[in-house]
Amino acid sequence: MTIIGCLYIVMGAIGFAYHLTEFKAQHPFQYDIIWVGLVRLIAIVCGVYMLRGHNWARWLALAWIVYHVILSAFHMLSELAIHILFCAILAYFLFRPTATRYFRAAGA
Repeated sequence: MTIIGCLYIVMGAIGFAYHLTEFKAQHPFQYDIIWVGLVRLIAIVCGVYMLRGHNWARWLALAWIVYHVILSAFHMLSELAIHILFCAILAYFLFRPTATRYFRAAGA
């Protein structure tokens, strides 16, 4: 869980910083940049709270990657395949019996 939590924090922070560079103050207000930033911040929240052992964070983390699978369905097939692979790997590690014990122990 430590590796997955840290990955969510790092990827959320990198994605947030990257998309922040796309914001241009001279253009009209861009709602899509805010949405993308919010999605990246959700990744950071998932990571932080997974490290703290909150069960809801692993469900949110799974929902976060499923959202990316849905988005990638509208892009290239290779992007969809990679997101499906990441989703399957994350689901496997987030819901293994050892992970369930980790989240149950932290909640107690």
